[in-house]
Formats: sequence, C-alpha cells, structure tokens
Amino acid sequence: MSASDVDWNAWVPRDRATLLFVVRGGEILLIRKKRGLGAGKINAPGGRLEPGETPHEAAIRETREEVGVTPTGAFERGFLRFQFVDGYALSAHVFLATDCEGTLIETDEATPLWTPLNAIPYEEMWADDALWLPLLLAGKRFDGRFVFDGNAMLTHALDVLP
Repeated sequence: MSASDVDWNAWVPRDRATLLFVVRGGEILLIRKKRGLGAGKINAPGGRLEPGETPHEAAIRETREEVGVTPTGAFERGFLRFQFVDGYALSAHVFLATDCEGTLIETDEATPLWTPLNAIPYEEMWADDALWLPLLLAGKRFDGRFVFDGNAMLTHALDVLP
C-alpha cells in the first residue's frame, strides 16, 4: 500500500487528534508517551478531540492534562493524515505554541522533556516526524499523508503550503 493507493479525497479518519509543540528559548517541549498509540515513543503532547471540541481547544486541554502546563500563543501549522494497513485511520492537527504557563508535571500518560532544538531525538519518534517537524520549526505550514504498517512508515506525501 502506498500513499497514492489511498483516495485521500474520500478518506475519513476513525479518530481526530492534535499535537502541540511549545517552542521557547531554544528548546521544544516533547513527551515520552507512556500508553496508547506510540507508547514508549517521544512525541508532543496531544490526543483525541472530544465531541463538540475544536482542534485548538483539544490541543490546549490535552497539553494541560498530559504535562500540567497551559500553552500560550498556540496556532495551527499543519494537518496530518495517517492510514494504517490494519485499517486504522487518524488525522492530526499540528499546533505550535510560543510559550506555556504553569509547572510541568509527569502524569500517567506522559513524561515531559524540554529538549534543545538542535538535539531533537528523531530516532525515538515516529518516522514521519523527521519529515515535517523541521517545516514546523522553520515557520512553514504543511499537509502530510502517511501510510504505516504498525510502527513502520511505508510511504508518504508531504506538501508545504503557502
């Protein structure tokens, strides 16, 4: 299965989710996920939208729930679609925040990690992150489509938006 095998125009995700990256002072807030999809991997705070919730509201709520801080200055930079060969389909709105308020805490969902921007551990993240996270950090908007078999990325299509 390749990205071109999927009719992305008719594609519907089973779950809608968010990712939110806080970048300040040369560092990025990442998490090590403790459970759920991607458990053990490093990613950003985020999670599924609740009924009636906007992606922005979900990104703020999920960050607060997972690591105890409230992001500020958050805006959407990207949209990602993931099709897994087992049939699971997930979309993710990707946000960038310029700061956060509160004190970081570890929860049963995540361990927070302030990481220098020049030391992002891509080898411990989903394979697609290395393709679009540099775009996010460069201030670009993007739209990505990815096909995975478990943890392995089979194919992708990634567009930089105006």
